[in-house]
Amino acid sequence: MPDRIPVEVDGRRLEISNLDKVLYPRAGFTKGEVLDYYTRIAPTMLPHLRGRPLTRTRYPNGVEGAGFFEKNAPAGTPEWVRTVPLPVPGSSKGREKIDFILVDELATVVWLANLAALELHTPQWRVDAEGRALDPDQLVVDLDPGPPAGLPECYEVALILRERLAADGLEGAAKTSGKKGMQLVVPLSGAETADEVSGYAKEVAEELARAHPKLIVAKMAKQLRPGKVFIDWSQNNAFKTTVAPYSLRAGPSPTVSAPLTWDEVEAGELTAADLTPAAVLERVSTRGDLLRRGS
Repeated sequence: MPDRIPVEVDGRRLEISNLDKVLYPRAGFTKGEVLDYYTRIAPTMLPHLRGRPLTRTRYPNGVEGAGFFEKNAPAGTPEWVRTVPLPVPGSSKGREKIDFILVDELATVVWLANLAALELHTPQWRVDAEGRALDPDQLVVDLDPGPPAGLPECYEVALILRERLAADGLEGAAKTSGKKGMQLVVPLSGAETADEVSGYAKEVAEELARAHPKLIVAKMAKQLRPGKVFIDWSQNNAFKTTVAPYSLRAGPSPTVSAPLTWDEVEAGELTAADLTPAAVLERVSTRGDLLRRGS
C-alpha cells in the first residue's frame, strides 16, 4: 500500500496516509479505523460542529506518545477549509488573533482525522457567515467526578441537575465525556450572553452543592473533590471548549463522547468502555442523534 493515497471527498481533493499506523496500541486501533469511524459518524456529528471554532488534540504518534492541543490552522491547511480569525486572550505566542478551523463538511473531518486529530473540542457558541461570534446557543454543564467517585455518581448528579433545570423550563440531553465524567447539553435561544449563561450555571451549581454537600461540589479546588462530583459551570465561559458530541477520546482504548437516553442515565449501567466507536455507530444507526432538539 502506498504511504500517501490521493482521495476525493465530495469534490475536495486531499491525501490520506499511514492507514496501518496503530494510534491506540493497547487496542490495536489504527489510523485507518479512526478515519473510518469519523467518516461514518460525520453525518451525525457535523451539525454539532458547524460554525463552531474548533480546538483539536492531536496524537501523531498515537495515544501513548506526546499529544498536543491545536487551535490555529496548521501549515498546509487546504484552501477549501474554512477558517475564521478570532481573538485568543493570553496567547502563548502573543498573537491577538489566530485562524480557527470551522468544520462545515465531510472533507474537513477526513482531513483532520488524517492529521491524527483524535479529539475535537468546541465552544458553546457559533460564528455567523461573516465570522462574527454569536451569543451561546447551548448551556453545557460538565460533571467531573473526584475518585473514588465515578460515572455512577455522575449519573446521580445528572438526574438531580435535570430536575433543577426543568424547574426553570430548561430541558437538556446527557452525554458521556468518553472518559470518567459526563455533560448535560441544554439548547438555548441565543438571547443571553456567555457571561449571563455562565453566571446562571454557577448559581445552579452552588445551589445544588449546598443541597447535596456529600455528593456535589461547585468550587474548582481539587482538594474538595474526592468522592464528590464537581459541577463545572465554567464550561460556559466564552473562551472554554468542551469535547464535541461523537468525538473520540485519547485513552488506552478508543472511546466516544456519546449521547445517552435518560432511561440509560437512570439505569446507571453504561460505562465509558461500553461506548466504543463500533457501539456508537450502531446506536446512531438504530436510534439516530439523541442530542437533537426534542429527542
